[in-house]
Amino acid sequence: MKVSFAVPLLVFAAMAGLLLVGLHRDPGLVASPLVGGRLPGFALTEVRDPGRELRSEELAGEPALLNVWASWCGACLAEHPLLMSVAGEVPIYGLNYKDERTDALQWLARHGNPYLKSGHDREGRVGLDLGVYGVPETFVVDREGRIVHKHTGPISPRDWEETIRPLLRRLREESG
Repeated sequence: MKVSFAVPLLVFAAMAGLLLVGLHRDPGLVASPLVGGRLPGFALTEVRDPGRELRSEELAGEPALLNVWASWCGACLAEHPLLMSVAGEVPIYGLNYKDERTDALQWLARHGNPYLKSGHDREGRVGLDLGVYGVPETFVVDREGRIVHKHTGPISPRDWEETIRPLLRRLREESG
């Protein structure tokens, strides 16, 4: 009788402990097996001009950001003012994820366009190659085309100042 009471109590205590640990983890720190490796190859039609492409090779040459976004994404709208404010500081490329081109164009017209180019990933195939499971996600790419950092969720001013900007600065110094 005492054992049958103890087992559910132990299971409950273990689950409560796991949930408590999870509350103290940063959801923006999601490990990616791609960090340290080359950006997967892709060629997507541009959102603004379907006659042109955004190719993965274009992200090499200088440190850059690849920002995964969509018009239907509320968190993308939350981070968008920050992207607009830093667009002159770093090349930002977009990956418009599982979105309708007309919706994406209207969204950029309404909120501004921080992207040098934004590829239209209507079916989400490139997002799948990148391990995207939600938007927004942002990848920091070095001058060799390697992914050096992945940020999951909207970039906050604190994320920018404490993590991404210093990383970009270091990458520029290493390549210069």
